[in-house]
Amino acid sequence: MKGSTVKRKKVLFISSLGGHLTQLLQLKPLFEEYEYHIITEKSIITEDLSKQYHMSFLMYGARNYLFKYIFKFSFNIIKSFYYFFRVKPDVIVTTGAHTAVPMCYIAKLFKKKVIFIESFAKTSTPTMSGKLVYPIADLFIVQWQEMKKHYPNAVYGGSIY
Repeated sequence: MKGSTVKRKKVLFISSLGGHLTQLLQLKPLFEEYEYHIITEKSIITEDLSKQYHMSFLMYGARNYLFKYIFKFSFNIIKSFYYFFRVKPDVIVTTGAHTAVPMCYIAKLFKKKVIFIESFAKTSTPTMSGKLVYPIADLFIVQWQEMKKHYPNAVYGGSIY
C-alpha cells in the first residue's frame, strides 16, 4: 500500500553488567532491524554507552550483601514494571543474569515473547537466571551443545561472539 508504514517490532534487550552485557551487545546487528531499547545496570561504563545506544538503567545489585541486595532487587522489580510500560516491547531478549529475570516474568504476565540466551561462560552447568527463565521462555538458546542436557528444549545456537 502506498504511503503505509510497516510497524517494526519493539525489542527490549536486557542484561546485567559485565560479560552478560558484552554478549548482549554482540547482537548489535539486530538493533537496526527492530525498534530497540537496552536496559542494564548503571555504571560509569554504561552511562558512556548510553551516548551510543537507546539505554535505560536499573540499580546495580551485587549479591555480596544479601540485605542490601533484597532492597535493590525489590526496587529493580518496580523499575522494571515502569520500563516495561514505557517501552511497551513485543519481545524481551536477554543474556541474563539476575537483573533480567523480573523483566522476563513481567513480559510473560502480559503475554509477550521471551528469548533467553544462556551465558557463553557456562559450558557445563546452568546459571540461576537460566534455570528461573527456562520454564517461561518462548525460545531458550544455549551456546554450548553440552548445555542441552540441562535444557532439553533449548536450541543450540553456537557462540554469539
